[in-house]
This record gives sequence, C-alpha cells and structure tokens, in this order.
Amino acid sequence: MIFVTLGTHDKPFNRLLEAVQKQIDLGNINDKVIVQAGATKFASKDMEIFDLISMTKFDELVSKCDLLITHGGVGSIMTGLKKGKKVIACARLAKYKEVVNDHQKQIIENFDKTGYIIGVTNLDDLDKALKRVKDFKPKRFVSNTENMIKLVKEKIEE
Repeated sequence: MIFVTLGTHDKPFNRLLEAVQKQIDLGNINDKVIVQAGATKFASKDMEIFDLISMTKFDELVSKCDLLITHGGVGSIMTGLKKGKKVIACARLAKYKEVVNDHQKQIIENFDKTGYIIGVTNLDDLDKALKRVKDFKPKRFVSNTENMIKLVKEKIEE
C-alpha cells in the first residue's frame, strides 16, 4: 500500500496528486493508494482520499504502508523515517503558490543528499523515483533525543 500525505498546509498541492494519478494511469503504480489530502480537493476513481485523519489513523497508515509519498514537510518525512519507511518527498513550490518560499526544496535536497529519502523537485520525475525506490535502502534514522535530554538534565543539575 502507498500512503500519500499532503500535510495540513492551507494551500492545495494538486500537482502531486495529478502526478500520482498519471503514474497509476501509466501502470507504474499498481498498489492501493490512500491519500491524506488536507486542503487539496481532488477526485480519483483509483485513490482513497481523505481530507484530514486522526493522528492515530495517520500513524497506522504510515506503519502499514510499503511506501510513503509526501510533501516536503519535516514532520511527515520524520514520521516515515522513524518507522523505517521508504519515503519519496515532493516539494511544494512557491511559483505554483503552494508555499510562500521554496524551503521544502531545501529540506528535501538535504534529506536526499544524506541518503534518507528520495527527493523529487520536478514532478515529471516521479516515475524515475518510483523505479529507484524499488532497490532503495534508506539510511536508518537514529534519534538523538535521549542524548539531548541527558545533556539538558546535566546542565540543569549543575
């Protein structure tokens, strides 16, 4: 199952769902596709689309999915990485009025460069990312939270 999440941003991201639909139509996606669309209104006979879902349901879908396709939000990317999922992240872009600036592009480039995800800036390249993801072994995410808590506790106790 492929889980597509567009986050809770107040601007639509139709381009990503159009690109996913195109890959379904071309036969490059044959899996069940479930979408958390947020503010994006999109009709598809092939995808199961929800506006918003509870965090419990969201976590359940991330846990069950074989592939997470997401926008470039750090929270969505990190959720997939923490669960050891293959992630394709696609940038919302300012020129399409999907965001105010192109910070998602920078976030995706950094995660991609370090081997955690497959980043997509040009949605015409989604087919290439789908081919690449089959053999992609994402770098394992290791949280540093416990170490940071320990350091803060030590400083407080000083």
